[in-house]
Amino acid sequence: MIRRLLGATAIVATLAVPVLAHAQGGVPGGIERGARDGERAAGPIGAIVGGTVGGVVGGVAGVLGVDQRPRFRTYVTEQRRPSYTYSNEVRVGAVLPGDGVTYYDVPQEYGASEYRYTVVNGRTVLVEPGSRRIVEIVE
Repeated sequence: MIRRLLGATAIVATLAVPVLAHAQGGVPGGIERGARDGERAAGPIGAIVGGTVGGVVGGVAGVLGVDQRPRFRTYVTEQRRPSYTYSNEVRVGAVLPGDGVTYYDVPQEYGASEYRYTVVNGRTVLVEPGSRRIVEIVE
């Protein structure tokens, strides 16, 4: 059993390298992709290990991906969006108010079109539209 678990872990770790190179879905996307790839390679145990590894990889890469952040930040700066003044800490997981904040579509070329963006206290943030929860601070 332990030998099987170690084998599954090695397979999933090998699969994590391409996921890291293409991670653009943040933690949720990483978990889903890692679990799917792990299950394909090593069955249910591989799905568990793959989901964990994928979540970590997705968290490191963020929603936009490492090489897209500077381009997206430049895009937002060029749009000259007004900054919303928020009295609480601007952090991932914070829920923005329903009134007073203007949300903008993320262009498809950045691969995060299911999210919206806004500028809060001078910082660009990606937000889940339904919950208004900050999922990434783009710096």
